[in-house]
Parts: sequence; C-alpha cells; structure tokens
Amino acid sequence: MKRFLQVLFWSLIPAAFIGPGTVTTCASAGATFGYALLWSLTFSTIATVVLQEASARVTVVSGRNLAEAIRDRFRGGALGVLVTLLVLGAIVLGNAAYEAGNVLGASAGAALGSPISARSATLLIALASAAVLWIGTPKTVTTVLAATVGFMGIAFLATAFLLKPPAGEVLAGSIVPSVPAGSGLLLLGLVGTTVVPYNLFLGSAAARGQDLGEIRFGLTVAVILGGLISMGILIAGADVEGTFSYEAVSGTLSARLGGWAGPLFAWGLFAAGFSSAITAPLAAAVTAQSLFGAEGSHRWNARGWRYRAVWMGVLAVGVGFGLAGVRPIPAIILAQALNGVVLPFAAVFLLLVVNDRGLMGDAGINRPATNVVTAAVVAVTLVLGVSGVLRAGASVIGGTPTEGQILGTAGVIAAVLLVPLLMAVRRARRAPASISLAAAPALPR
Repeated sequence: MKRFLQVLFWSLIPAAFIGPGTVTTCASAGATFGYALLWSLTFSTIATVVLQEASARVTVVSGRNLAEAIRDRFRGGALGVLVTLLVLGAIVLGNAAYEAGNVLGASAGAALGSPISARSATLLIALASAAVLWIGTPKTVTTVLAATVGFMGIAFLATAFLLKPPAGEVLAGSIVPSVPAGSGLLLLGLVGTTVVPYNLFLGSAAARGQDLGEIRFGLTVAVILGGLISMGILIAGADVEGTFSYEAVSGTLSARLGGWAGPLFAWGLFAAGFSSAITAPLAAAVTAQSLFGAEGSHRWNARGWRYRAVWMGVLAVGVGFGLAGVRPIPAIILAQALNGVVLPFAAVFLLLVVNDRGLMGDAGINRPATNVVTAAVVAVTLVLGVSGVLRAGASVIGGTPTEGQILGTAGVIAAVLLVPLLMAVRRARRAPASISLAAAPALPR
C-alpha cells in the first residue's frame, strides 16, 4: 500500500508532461511516420526517470530543492543575478506559455466531446484549476492529478489496445532507432514534450522529507506508465490518414472502433490539458518560492499572496488565450518550441548541481554510469534548444535552411558547448565534500 501511494503521489510528473502538447506531438508523429518514432519515447521516458531522480536526490541529500541549490551555488555578483533571472524567467514565463496550450487543449477536448463551447469550457477549467490550487494541500492536488492521469491512461491505452496494432512493428519501433526523412523536428519534439524542464523543479520540491528509495520506486513506475500513455497516443495517431487535427483523430477512431471511441479520445485530451493546467502554475509558484523565500520566512508560504499571485498570473495567461479564441494546435506547437529553448538551461544546471561534491557529498554525487546517461540527455536538449533558436533566427532574416542543415549546425554548436560544461563538471567533482559519508543520509544503490 505504501508503494502504491508513492506511485499515486508521483503521478504528478506524468500529469505535468502529458498535456495537449504531448497529445498533439505524439498523434502527429504517428499519423506522419507510423510506429517508426516510438523509440524516441522509450529514450525520453528513460531520460525523464534519470533527470527526475537526480533532482529529487538533490533535495534528499542536501536539504535544498533544485531551485534553492542553483540559487546557493551561483549566489552573489552579476552571475548570481543572471542565473536567478534565467531560472525565474525560463520557468515562470515558460510555464505561462505552456499554460496557454494546456487550457486551449483542454477546452478543445471538452468542446469536441460535448455540446459545451470552447469558451465556456475555458471558464470551467479556470475555476476548477483555481479551486484545486487555492486549497493547495499536497494530498488534494495529488489526488486530483492521480485521478485525472488514471482516466487519461485508460482512455488512450484502451484505444491503442483495441486498434490491435501489429505487435512486431510496435516492438521494433519502440527499441530500434530510425530517423525517416523529414522526421527530425518531430523527433526532437517527442523528446521535448516528455522531458519537461519545470518538472525538474516541481519534482525536486515534492521530494522534501521523503525516503530516496521510496521516491525511486514511485517515480520510476509513474513515469514509465506516463511513457506508455504517450506511446498509446502515438499508436492511435498512426491510424489517422490525411491532415492531422483533433477532429481527424476523433473521426478515425469512431470509424474504426465505434461511436464511443471519438468522445473517449476527446475526454482524454481534456484530461491531459486539465492536469497540466494545474501543474504548470504550481511549478511556477514553487520555483519562485524557492528562489525568493528565505528559510523560515512565511512571506512565500502556499497561503501567502506572493505565492498565489504567481500561479494566478500563469493561470490567467492560459485563460486569456482560451477566451481570445486562439487556435489550439498552433499555440501548442509554439509552447513546445519554447520548451526546446528552456530545457537546456534546466538540464545543464541540474548536471552541475548533482556533480557538485561540495553540495552533494560523496554519497549523493552522480555515479559515472548515471553521468553518461545524464550527459547524453543534456546533449539532446542542447541540440533541441539550439535548433529552435536557429529556426527562429532563420525566420527573422528570411532564410530557408533545410531541416538537415539546422540539425547539423545545432549538433556542432551543442558539441562545442559541451566541452566547457564537461570541464566544469569535472572541477565540481573534485571539490572537497562538505557532506561526509557519515553525515549524509543512507542512499540506496
């Protein structure tokens, strides 16, 4: 029962990363390339487990969550101010962009699966999300998120199972890497929609006061289940022919499985948006609290106006986009692009923090094998972020580079950036430990 409750608690992580962006990206990948890109979801699920475990370990070992650890490591001077602004801007502003996609996707799902209008659905989503966040107790939030993820998982996994996809093709697509022509951007998008930067700060804050062994079990199971749900969405999208849209997916599933399948997809989309509409403002408020809330101070507690002002502001952005009648799919794609720029900052800071022997001690520092996986994930996030910046720059100057040129250039730039980063990691690992093996908490291997 204790382990089951841990899985329920850590369902807040898949609740955060399976939003309308995941539904849009995965279904579009399936509709365009069939099962060929499933392997990228296998990789990104493993990457999410590795990074989320590392961020939780920072809290358990050092007593500081990830935002506090970053603040303390880079405290003082112009660098400290710059890092604080980067983290705050990336997470709070990034979450505001996410929230627009979350609310738009949830309202689109509600409108697709019921007679309610998208604007009316937006207001109902706003009220429900605000009520959950205002109550604010961890038990209430995690219970709502666990129930939403459970419904979402049943909707998407049941749909994928009933479609009876060819098992051999699904298995091969899940474990054999392939990059079909023209799939590079979607491939990066599948990673970016699963390895979500604000989840690192949210998960680290949630780990306070918990046992690392129990965290690892609950987190791993919850994230793997989330990865399977994402794969179910891609498999469902593989049945769609023609231009991708939510209506096309709903219509195809209704034609293949019966009239009930379309509404089930619609309400799965709603559940994905609603759960993420809660976690995005929550993560923004938690990050701001960690950066500016002095230890022992009540000025930034969850009932205070500062904390509530942050999540209210993020939620208001999403509601504003919903009431303005913005088309959901373009807005969601824009939010995913912004994620590609934000993600490298979070991954790089995390890599530096978990290799800081002065902060983590000998017991908590990253193991060499874990570092290899973490560095690989950071490299992918750098390519993702740099390619997004290059694409934006090309659009400003009117250039038309090919996808191969963008990804090739991004790969070279990422490789150059990795050299000083790995040197900084090496220096951090050689620093004297301020947490002795005797004083550090017992960490399961």
